[in-house]
Amino acid sequence: TREYMSRIRGGANSTTIRVSTRPVRSHATRIDILVPLKGEAAKRQLDRVTPDTVIIGEEDEAFTHVDCSANLCVPLSTAGEGGRQDRANIVATGVIACIFDLEREILEKQVRQIFAPKGEETVRANLEALWRGCDLGLSLVKGGKVPTVGRRKAGKPLIMNGTDAVVIGALQGGCTFLSSYPMSPSTGVLTGLSGAADRFGLLVTQVEDEISAINTALGASYAGARAMVTTSGGGFDLMTEGISLAGIGEIPVVVHLAQRPGPGTGLPTRTAQEDLLLALHGGHGEFPRVILAPGDIEEGVSLTRRAFFLAEKYQVPVIVLTDQFFVDTIYDLTQVPLEETPPRFIRETDETYRRYAITDTGVSPLGIPGWGKGLVVVDSDEHDEEGHITEDLTLRVRMVEKRLRKREGLEAESVPPSLSGDPDFETLVVHWGSTKWAVREAIDSLGTGGIASLHFSQVYPLHPLGGEIMRKARRLVLLEQNASGQFGSLLKREWGLDPHDKILRWDGLPFGYDEVAEKLNGIIQGGGR
Repeated sequence: TREYMSRIRGGANSTTIRVSTRPVRSHATRIDILVPLKGEAAKRQLDRVTPDTVIIGEEDEAFTHVDCSANLCVPLSTAGEGGRQDRANIVATGVIACIFDLEREILEKQVRQIFAPKGEETVRANLEALWRGCDLGLSLVKGGKVPTVGRRKAGKPLIMNGTDAVVIGALQGGCTFLSSYPMSPSTGVLTGLSGAADRFGLLVTQVEDEISAINTALGASYAGARAMVTTSGGGFDLMTEGISLAGIGEIPVVVHLAQRPGPGTGLPTRTAQEDLLLALHGGHGEFPRVILAPGDIEEGVSLTRRAFFLAEKYQVPVIVLTDQFFVDTIYDLTQVPLEETPPRFIRETDETYRRYAITDTGVSPLGIPGWGKGLVVVDSDEHDEEGHITEDLTLRVRMVEKRLRKREGLEAESVPPSLSGDPDFETLVVHWGSTKWAVREAIDSLGTGGIASLHFSQVYPLHPLGGEIMRKARRLVLLEQNASGQFGSLLKREWGLDPHDKILRWDGLPFGYDEVAEKLNGIIQGGGR
């Protein structure tokens, strides 16, 4: 998991690495080993330091803000000549690598690959620094001064992040067109699909702004492409008129919306779940939409693929709602869900074709210009069944009802929430999106019965099973990463259910499983919120 400042140059950035003999998917707040290369970096992590934290770094930098009387502080200078200042980052890498008993052959191969362009002398100097750090790490292990973990058979794991998942899901979904304007933290999807464009036959375009992005995608979809845009909250703001155009034009489109803290520019490199209501209500007028919120990499692949299926089948905008924590977090997995590309729903038109034919399901036959003899007319004004502008108010009512009838089919195909924990629960934690594994691991770590989690990976329309499960709980706890409990307000609107307790975070950092466990334990013990 990475966290970094929104600065082109400078600032304190960090990467948190969890190592375990079992698969772990969630963030941990507690730090066992802290390796700050700058004093400011150490200062920013002090609230995560415990009395058991081992701090390894340069004395005049890393220990400036640290109480070494309370913690074990290990100067890199103890690694020998060059431990200070000279290649401190490589020395620190060696310390960590050998604490966790990584194979020396792999370490040497990586260093050679990185520094080979700078010549053999640079390679040699960095290898020497690496081995000095390695020796220091081994001495800490032998002295019992640092926590260690055993080994597990890894096989050939896939190393992926959430961005990779969305990219692979889009390819599986048959995406043939992407238009975007770069905006953190969504830009990785733009660059990822751009890199795959030639191999998979995509047209990828970086346009001048988000208004152009959504309208270009709608034009491509009208012409028969499976189209997608990728953006963040501020970009989605600009796209909302286009989302409304997709609604009345019944034009399929997939929007990847990677959340970050707002309002305004906010914290552009941090994480949040603040755009649920924006995704739900963005775009004037009333029309159906789908909002998917994957909780892990596997769901990122499968739900992004599903987004293209639903968008084209029901001719609606489908939003894949992620966040900075989701797209940037990396972990290993054994396999990626592999599914066939969804079938196309486009049909060849004839002379009797009516683009907006009123049907029982609300879904009209989907034709494209140039395939068949029919005329395919799309309009942003209210229109008749052929697509021509109308002022017939009776027909207006029928057209609104036609579009809203899609809700029934969309609800029938909605993704049910997943229940984890004690099936005979009394306390139920309700959460969505990237908080999936933080809550599950927290409940596991508590080791107590009577508590379960209900995770939603589709947040609109809601699957009715969620309401049935929630009504069985004696105590509902809502957990999400915003200040107002946005998902809670949706649950109350849809099902009349109001959580008893809320665990909310909105500082831009992700929930750690240990933090969640502590808060849940307080609630269970009667400590309240």
